Amino acid sequence: MADFEWDPDTYLEEILDEVPGFRDLQAAVGDAVAEAAPRSVLELGTGTGETARAVLERLPSTRWTGIDASEPMLAHARERLPDADLRLGRLEDPLPPGPFDLAVSVLAVHHLDGEGKRSLFARVASVAPAFVLGDVVVPERPEDAVVEIDWVMDTPSSVPEQLEWLAEAGYDATASLVRPDLAVFEARRRSR
Repeated sequence: MADFEWDPDTYLEEILDEVPGFRDLQAAVGDAVAEAAPRSVLELGTGTGETARAVLERLPSTRWTGIDASEPMLAHARERLPDADLRLGRLEDPLPPGPFDLAVSVLAVHHLDGEGKRSLFARVASVAPAFVLGDVVVPERPEDAVVEIDWVMDTPSSVPEQLEWLAEAGYDATASLVRPDLAVFEARRRSR
């Protein structure tokens, strides 16, 4: 992934401007995670803690572990989530060993190329039997893309591609569109 630093103090304002449907995406992910009622969660791309805070308001006894590649974002998240275990780490790095009941990610995985996503999904499957992913996707019709994509830092994939990679990782997965270019994937590891 290319180096880029969000400003934690302006992140929410900027993301609301850049990603129409962000609040709907967060709500859909929050609903999926709450429905699963995990006791432990691994978050991939914690950022300022928006997703964690929203889920923990609903499931306050959940043990939360998060990784993010930005120390300034993690510092902001640590203020908001003093009981969470937040670690500096990239999505390409080895994941915390877990096990976790569920892994979750919102607007981080689209920064990986296809092979990066495939690798991440396999690594997630090794530490969590369930995975909820909310992210930018390539819509079926190019004219439905609203979120601006630079194709350098942002390398979204299509829903069918990601469902295939989740299946390769051992998950049964479904996807629902929040908008044509935003989707929520809910994946459960197949019985072995």
